[in-house]
Amino acid sequence: MENLFSLPIIICFLLVLPNFLSAKAQCVPSGTFTGTKPPPGQCPSENDSDCCVQGKLYTTYRCSPQVWPFTPATLRLNSFRKGNDGGGPSECDNQYHPDDAPVVALSTGWFDNRSRCMKYITIYGNGHSVRAMVVDECDSTAGCDDNHGYQPPCSNDVVDASSAVWRALGVPERNWGDLSLFTQIVETQRDNRKKMKYLQSLCMIMFLLLLVPSFPSVESQSCLPFDTLTGVDPPPGQCPTENDSDCCAQGATYAIFLCSPPVSSQTPATLRINSFEEGNDVGGPSACDNQYHSDGDLVVALSTGWFNNKSRCMRYITIYGNGQSVRAMVVDECDSTMGCDGDHGYQPPCSSDVVDASRAVWDALGVPESDWGELN
Repeated sequence: MENLFSLPIIICFLLVLPNFLSAKAQCVPSGTFTGTKPPPGQCPSENDSDCCVQGKLYTTYRCSPQVWPFTPATLRLNSFRKGNDGGGPSECDNQYHPDDAPVVALSTGWFDNRSRCMKYITIYGNGHSVRAMVVDECDSTAGCDDNHGYQPPCSNDVVDASSAVWRALGVPERNWGDLSLFTQIVETQRDNRKKMKYLQSLCMIMFLLLLVPSFPSVESQSCLPFDTLTGVDPPPGQCPTENDSDCCAQGATYAIFLCSPPVSSQTPATLRINSFEEGNDVGGPSACDNQYHSDGDLVVALSTGWFNNKSRCMRYITIYGNGQSVRAMVVDECDSTMGCDGDHGYQPPCSSDVVDASRAVWDALGVPESDWGELN
């Protein structure tokens, strides 16, 4: 009989193995919405539950990370008793469950339209394991309303577990609330099909990379400097120092860029703080609308390449950082082609990957004000 474990298959497996461990990267957000403040007494406070915050941006998901033999997950504490934690009876059986029953709710993607209802998963954490029955969904698609107890939508990798589960894992009660661990989730036929498609795609990509050594790398497709310019010392008082702004230095060499890195579904960038108010930072009104904008507005300026001759003016981008996300409108350009002159406040040219953001953006990301300035 032909040996199925041929060298190409083994090579392919070894190449894709690291991707097994980054399953979370396979599920990206499906949207966002703005939170509303819950009416008095309408958000339950048991089990360290979070309540929605007025104006805060929340991310939604229709998917969950790929299921593997040991799937990384976030365990949270939840009560399935009547009157606790908000919401009605469990979705799978329309029943409530006592805290001493080992039951769980899964994020929307893993819940998979009830396909895992009343099935058992094994949870590994704190050096112990426990089997628990799936009885409910932790909704990743909606939240901040009466139906969800004015709590945020679930993340895409959550297992909400009863007290019995936490106790079985031997976690001290004072530490109950949130724990990173691994689970064994029952695989469905859909999981197996998705996994096979995923592996086939990865193997094909790896095969092409091995077959064609000259295949362009990410670095070769990146944005390289177009030229350089030599800095001059600014005249006294001509370089603004708000928001930790840099001033040009006499004789220093600065790179200039006509491009920005390629845009993908999740593009790495450098977030900087900027003021778009009249009289602050550099220059006149914003390039997109010839207006000034309050520090309380969710607005940004993009490096020259991303600004792309105003093609992104007045459009929204979503910024992910510090475990949060926020949508902000593009109103201006951060000039990557020029600098160190009066028009640019004697500041260096922008790098190719900058998002200059208002104070409101930094605040929405939950970054402590003492750390505002620059963030990857």
